[in-house]
Formats: sequence, C-alpha cells, structure tokens
Amino acid sequence: MAGNALQKPVNLSAALEGVIGKGPMTRAQVTSKVWDYIKANGLQDKTDKRQINPDAKLGAVIGGSQISMFKMTAAVSKHLT
Repeated sequence: MAGNALQKPVNLSAALEGVIGKGPMTRAQVTSKVWDYIKANGLQDKTDKRQINPDAKLGAVIGGSQISMFKMTAAVSKHLT
C-alpha cells in the first residue's frame, strides 16, 4: 500500500525552519504552520486575500515579492527534502 505523501515527515531548509520551527514535520503540518505565520503577521493582501505579501523571514523562503497562495505552496516545497 502506498503511503500518503502529505503524512510522510520531511526535512526543512534552515530558512523554512526560521519561519515555522524545527523539522522534520509532515507536508500538511508545514502548510498549516506557514498559514499560521501568514495570519499571525498579517501578510495576506488586504484587497485580495489570495495574494501573500512576504516579510523578510517568509521572503527568504518564497521570494521577496507578492505571490499568490497557489504559487506559494510550490515555492515552499522547494525547501523540503
């Protein structure tokens, strides 16, 4: 039986650990913690909630310019091994 990729623990890059804490953790936990960080720091665009305006810490992971929440997941996944 194939395992669920979302439930398999992955290692995090140092930049991602700086945002969401020490790994390893599952992809589902990573996504949840990134969203917790975005909400806690008010990084969703005020007019278009689908857009994320990264601060310096999150920018080290997903890039420094505004990014859609759909592209953000792909950017974060580059920091998982």
